[in-house]
Amino acid sequence: MTSAGTLWDDESIQRVGMQSLLDLFNESCAGMMAVDVNARIAWINGKYLSLLGLKSADDILGKPVEEVLPNSRMREVVVTGKPIFLDIMTIRSQQMVVMRIPLKDENGQVSGALGFTLYDRLDRLKPLISKFTELESELAHTQKELASLRRSKYSLASFIGVSSASLELKRKARRAAQLDTTVLLLGETGTGKELLAHGIHAESARHKHPFVAINVAAIPETLLESEFFGVAPGAYTGADAKGRDGKFKVADRGTLFLDEVGDMPLPMQAKLLRVLQEQEIEPLGGNKVIKVNVRIIAATSQKLKQLVADGRFRSDLYYRLNVLPINLLPLRQRPDDVDALCEHLLAQISNRTGMQPRELSPAARKLLAEYAWPGNVRELRNVLEQAGMQTDNVQLDAEDFDGILPNAASVTVQSASPLPHYRFQLRSDGPGTALPSMAHALANPGAASEKMSAPLGPTPSDARIGSGPAPFHPAAQALDRSLSDAIAELERNYIQSALTKTGGNKASAARLLGISRATLYQKMVSYGLDSQ
Repeated sequence: MTSAGTLWDDESIQRVGMQSLLDLFNESCAGMMAVDVNARIAWINGKYLSLLGLKSADDILGKPVEEVLPNSRMREVVVTGKPIFLDIMTIRSQQMVVMRIPLKDENGQVSGALGFTLYDRLDRLKPLISKFTELESELAHTQKELASLRRSKYSLASFIGVSSASLELKRKARRAAQLDTTVLLLGETGTGKELLAHGIHAESARHKHPFVAINVAAIPETLLESEFFGVAPGAYTGADAKGRDGKFKVADRGTLFLDEVGDMPLPMQAKLLRVLQEQEIEPLGGNKVIKVNVRIIAATSQKLKQLVADGRFRSDLYYRLNVLPINLLPLRQRPDDVDALCEHLLAQISNRTGMQPRELSPAARKLLAEYAWPGNVRELRNVLEQAGMQTDNVQLDAEDFDGILPNAASVTVQSASPLPHYRFQLRSDGPGTALPSMAHALANPGAASEKMSAPLGPTPSDARIGSGPAPFHPAAQALDRSLSDAIAELERNYIQSALTKTGGNKASAARLLGISRATLYQKMVSYGLDSQ
């Protein structure tokens, strides 16, 4: 130590200052540790041993620091030669404020690093530590929720259907899941295209990575490019300074579902084609090309071939998307699925709304099976929910669908105006065009008379297969039975007439009636026509 008034030389002040600083840290901090140039523990004080729950330094000296502190950054300090001030590290489930500085030899070369744990002396940092811990927890929770939202919500088992058409559809979807290629889903709105896309992704090799859906028709044309490809930082006034990832980047290594792709404007079609060919994107306002690995599943309710012919859809993009096409039949072409769908949808509605579980009467099941369902499964769900909201009965009957389902209302009869008699004779104009629905014929006798033949009278064409009952005449029947029974008898006669028209050929009769052969067989057994 020099006398008062004597100036310190550089070497002395550095030596004394460093020793004083080390003494201060050793006294006040919660622990100190030093590592050598290979980041192996070379020294540790007693406080740090206690903090780590160790009794002797011999247990850890010479070991790589990561073996004792897996999240240590001491090696980083040794490699870079740069200090890390006021970092936060978890030690034995407790957040600690730590500081790390490099140690250098006489030649200025890094020979190790020294670390200090400061938490218990920096009380003012406790609120900051608490806030950091809270934000870290919220971030982890948000990331977990976001990851779950980006995963598929449904499996192929979620696609409800027992008909041969539905089983074949699910077989094709499972095949598509095994092939990492572009899939094009074609079908009317409400047939379950997005659900099937989820299912294909869930059973593919990409199932651990994001499933991202985008409805092309729901996004303004001016925003489509930024939605697809993202925005570079500061691309335009008001843009996020950090930029924003597009759906292709978010879906990297996963699946991107393009719903209603037929509504995509032509300029965007050209840009999408390039991405599909090159598997790379360029964010809006940027000049950096980003490689992506995305599987495309596209869907549309439009006739893409017709759009191509009309010049509204690029033919080259159509061929690029139409690699593995899958057609989803409308619900009216798979009536065998209606019953299973009703059971599933009623359970879903009960769980979502809290209403008591409902069931359908045989008459209600029959009514729903015979309806054409232009809105497909989406309409079926809506009709079931409306009917359940309007009654407290556990069992929904056909009458509960009055005013909800077209032509489901009961026939209104005035005693002064008896119903006319009709002879229902099938035309051979083609499948599904022969006759209006049974409910429509009963509820609209005037319209039925225009669609059918002349008033009832004996003609040679009235011959029937076997010896079934006489043709049904609404006015001739006593109005002492339910509408469902009347409809059932009328349907029996429709089927019988179709079999007569086709000479007993069941396949032709099914086509004439607009139903599947399996449905025809089922109804023939039900009405006792299978032995005729």
